[in-house]
Amino acid sequence: MKKALIVVDLQNDFLPGGSLGVTDGFRIVPVINSLIEYGKYDEIVYTQDWHPEEHCSFKIWPAHCVQNSNGAELYQNLIIRAAAPFILKGENKEVDSYSGFFDNDGVTKTKLEEFLRSKQIEEVHIVGLALDYCVKFTALDAVKLGFNTAIILSGTKAITEDTEPILSELSHAEVKLIANI
Repeated sequence: MKKALIVVDLQNDFLPGGSLGVTDGFRIVPVINSLIEYGKYDEIVYTQDWHPEEHCSFKIWPAHCVQNSNGAELYQNLIIRAAAPFILKGENKEVDSYSGFFDNDGVTKTKLEEFLRSKQIEEVHIVGLALDYCVKFTALDAVKLGFNTAIILSGTKAITEDTEPILSELSHAEVKLIANI
């Protein structure tokens, strides 16, 4: 079975010091880098929030990951595998996008599913930021699309401190929760 690692939104604005920085977000970087370097994945995929100025999410959240800004760049110490695809999301200023697969309207797709299918990927492991939003919704959509799906917990952090309801929701949706690889 072919596997892919999906690295969700490991961008400057979601790390400590960024406009929506996740506490202790830097702690997951060595885990993710080791998965990229030594993991047995057929493909590595990176997602990025890529918002136009005046994006609708800026009414709820501070402005973040504005296209072509430093905050939208992937973290400089993240290993980027040559020829790996970058899946941009949240480009429509009228619709937010947590999942790496769909905008929040549930209709507009990114290029993630198409890429994974073209590479005959059947299983995805998901890491990145933040567990309670973009990682969670990417995992839930992956399951809905028929992928064997797991989140590597040591490779993600949540905004909230109480992750039990999130982990319970993911388990009930048949997302495997792996402590560490």
